[in-house]
Amino acid sequence: MAATYGEWLKEAREAKGWTQERLAKEALMSRSMIAAIETGRRYPSETDALALDRALGTGTVLTTFRPGRAADKGPHWFESCRVFEHEAVMIREFAPCFVPGILQTERHADAVLRLAYPPMDEEQRHKNVVTRIKRGAILEDPVSPVVWALLDEGVLKRPYGGPAVMAEQLHHLADLTERQRIRVHILPFGAGAPLLGGMVSLMWFKDQPPIAYTEALRTGVIHDSPAEVELIQGAYDVALSDARSLEESLAILRSTAEEYEKHV
Repeated sequence: MAATYGEWLKEAREAKGWTQERLAKEALMSRSMIAAIETGRRYPSETDALALDRALGTGTVLTTFRPGRAADKGPHWFESCRVFEHEAVMIREFAPCFVPGILQTERHADAVLRLAYPPMDEEQRHKNVVTRIKRGAILEDPVSPVVWALLDEGVLKRPYGGPAVMAEQLHHLADLTERQRIRVHILPFGAGAPLLGGMVSLMWFKDQPPIAYTEALRTGVIHDSPAEVELIQGAYDVALSDARSLEESLAILRSTAEEYEKHV
C-alpha cells in the first residue's frame, strides 16, 4: 500500500506543478521526508498527512488512506521494518522472549522459527532463516548502525534449540559485545515493566525523524508520530536504567553459555 500512497502523493504534487521543495515548504515538512513518503520508505504521521491534504487541496484523501493507522496492523508491516533496519544509523532493541532477529545465529533462528504457529514447511522455514541471517549482515559494517540490545533475563533462560544451540547463540552475543560492535544489557526478572508487553525496536536515521516498531502476537506496528516515539523511547530508557551494566551483562552471557555447555 505504501508505494501506492507515495504515487498518490507524487501525482497530487505534480498536478499542482510543485517540486518536492515547494510541497515541503507548504506543508512545513522536510524535502527528504517528502521524498521518503513518495518512494514508500516512510509513512506520514497523522499530523503530516493532514498538512499534506491542506497544502495540496486533496480533502481528506491522504489522511484517510494514510499507511500506519491502527487499523492497518499486520505481519506485512515487518517488511517495511526490514528496509528501515538497513537505513538506520542507530538501532535499540528490546526483546522479552527471543534474541532479536539481527543478532540470531542460523541454528537459533531455525529453532525459533520451528515454534511458529501454524507450522511452516521446511522450505518456507529455510527461506525465513536465510532472510533473518541476511538481516544480520548489517553488522558487517564495523561502525554503523550502532546497536544496543536490551534483553529480558528470560531470553537467556529459554533453551530454544537445546543447550548446544543456546550456548552458541549466547557466545555470539558475547563476541559481538567484546568486539564493541554492539552493547548488550540484561534486564533482570522483576524489572522493566513499561516494556514487557512485547518486542520493541527504536531506529534513528541520518536525515529523517526516528521511528519505533512494536510487535506482539501476529501484530506489528510502525510508529512515526513524534509523540508516540517519544513515549516508547521513554519506556525504553526507564527499563534500561534497571538493567545490568555492560560488564555484568557480558559476564552473564558467558557464564550462562558455559552452563549450557555442561549439558551438551
